[in-house]
Amino acid sequence: MDSEKIISCKKTIAGKEISLETGKIARQATASVIASSGDTQVLVTVVAGAQKEGQSFFPLTVNYIEKFYAAGKIPGSFFRREGRPSEGEVLTSRLIDRPIRPLFPKGYTQEVQVVCTVLSMDKDDTADIISLIGVSAALQLSGLPFQGPLSAAKVGFVEGNYVLNPSLSELENSKLDMVIAGSTDAVFMVESEAKELTEDQMLGAILFAQQEMKPSLDLIEELVSQVEVEPIEYSIEEEDKNLMDMVSNSVATKIEEAYQIPEKALRQQAVADAREHLSNQFDEDEDEEKIDKAKIYFKSLESSIVRTRLLQGLPRIDGRDLDTVRPITIETGLLKQAHGSALFTRGETQSIGVATIDSLKLSQLLDTLHGDAKDPFMLHYNFPPYSVGEAGMIGSPKRREIGHGKLARRALEAVLPDPQEFEYAIRVVSEITESNGSSSMATVCSSSLAMMDAGIPLKKAVAGVAMGLVKGEEDYCVITDILGDEDHLGDMDFKVAGTSDGVTALQMDIKIAGINENILQDALNKANTARSHILQEMSKVLSESRPELSDLAPQAINTSIPKNKIGEVIGKGGSTIKGITEKTDTNIDINDNGDIKIYGRSKESRQEALDIIESMISDPEVGLVCVGTVVKIVDFGAFVSFDNGKEGLVHISEIAEERVKNVKDYLVEGEEVDIKVIGVDNRGKVKLSMKAVSNDSESVD
Repeated sequence: MDSEKIISCKKTIAGKEISLETGKIARQATASVIASSGDTQVLVTVVAGAQKEGQSFFPLTVNYIEKFYAAGKIPGSFFRREGRPSEGEVLTSRLIDRPIRPLFPKGYTQEVQVVCTVLSMDKDDTADIISLIGVSAALQLSGLPFQGPLSAAKVGFVEGNYVLNPSLSELENSKLDMVIAGSTDAVFMVESEAKELTEDQMLGAILFAQQEMKPSLDLIEELVSQVEVEPIEYSIEEEDKNLMDMVSNSVATKIEEAYQIPEKALRQQAVADAREHLSNQFDEDEDEEKIDKAKIYFKSLESSIVRTRLLQGLPRIDGRDLDTVRPITIETGLLKQAHGSALFTRGETQSIGVATIDSLKLSQLLDTLHGDAKDPFMLHYNFPPYSVGEAGMIGSPKRREIGHGKLARRALEAVLPDPQEFEYAIRVVSEITESNGSSSMATVCSSSLAMMDAGIPLKKAVAGVAMGLVKGEEDYCVITDILGDEDHLGDMDFKVAGTSDGVTALQMDIKIAGINENILQDALNKANTARSHILQEMSKVLSESRPELSDLAPQAINTSIPKNKIGEVIGKGGSTIKGITEKTDTNIDINDNGDIKIYGRSKESRQEALDIIESMISDPEVGLVCVGTVVKIVDFGAFVSFDNGKEGLVHISEIAEERVKNVKDYLVEGEEVDIKVIGVDNRGKVKLSMKAVSNDSESVD
């Protein structure tokens, strides 16, 4: 390998050495970079594929992949190799995709694949920020028409101060976990969760990140300046002015009328009719390419008409002004057998939130580069095709569903009860049954209400709202509670969730090359007003969590036992505790200290399990006569189980009156025998006798 072609640049940022290196690994890719932050190393590759003529979308694919060897681990799966992407990998892939996509030219259709492979992972760090920096550098080196560079930063908020790129241990004490992608003068993407910070504190974090991005942007430019980048030629079809005029003259009025119809289904039908009218303007032998162009111009005309009306301050598609939230209806206790449920409807967006609680044993198992863990809080978001009036496949969750569920989870985590005081696994499911704008924020509202309905002691109610943006050359307008069409045709999707006291989650995606501080401030202020209105509507139905857990929920009772009794309760291979759970229809958690939690759907079942355990750990009364089962035969006697799992030894001398030479001549494992408790030593060992029972019987006779 020619070492002269290897180029490396380094800079210390937030106390860590950040390095970018190219020319050493993956040299057949269009561009490749090894991006490092301390001991975390990520291989970023960019490959430019074919440019497909007549394609109406940009085929960009981003894959973030974590290799378990990066943390010195073997995967815990059956095959012991990495399989389908984990939820974390999917979320990071989306995190990288969202800010880079709008920085390619409009109409660009060349296939681009970005792959980030984590090769080494510092256990007190994450690889999302360094991956984004590496992707920006690789795209700059690729020769693709990427309008960068961009950089990224993570911001924490510890003891009233912003912290740049905090470690995982620092984030444990942080009130904020925010990722920002942008440049020194524009913001492209924000993803965050917070513990009820104010709008000014959230904006301050974004501006702080922008200020601190310059060193990493300089590092990217330093690397690129040392490489001779050859631009990749591409073409974007020129606009056909005559055809555009023909489309406008034919259907502009019809489109404008369609976008004044409030009902989504009727509006979509009117737009379809306008599209059909346009198709009828062409002869049967018309050039297919020309017809495809006309369809693209039709979409552009739709966007132009809606955007112009908004910028002019005219009524929106459904007749609202820019700041009004759609009508809200709420119903709790919708599902009779669920622990907690809520139906939240805002305009034509609707979510059924369902909350379930159970034993901590049912917590989500996580196998990550940072170690194995259990997550007691799960939020799952489902978006079936019927929610938008379509017929389609139903299968495993897509990237969008995972991303929307994670955003709603972030919004709710700040208000969850203390896990030390509320020792239950919680699962919340949001079923989107109608969608026309911001189903993720509807999920926040329905999930909050469902948990409160279940009696889960949330600290406060949480609501969310989605804001939109239309930006002209000189003016702009921020739109409250956007519709689906306003999302598709607008320039920003800005989602803010929180309580009456502050923001708990914020996510921003844009479709233009960055927005400024004034727009962010305006959007945050309007979102605050809208969120307050939604919280008031929620409070009218359910203002706080119900005082008791649902009667249907498997509630828990606590007890503790001596450490030396743990083995007796668990039994060989878990047989004893399994038998108790099956008999009483309960779940039982026991830790190494002897603390026990018994979960059961009824008070009677929980009490029955508790009675059995207490009976097992109590020393048997000397003189007790009962039936036991031989569980193990040894040379010096037999171990017998009796009285709900207690175990004692029948010594060989206590089996029969005559001298016993071989225990197996008298007993077999599994046999039921009459026994008498004749003593308990100071270690709790129980002495049993079979011949004493016989003697008692003879004396009675």
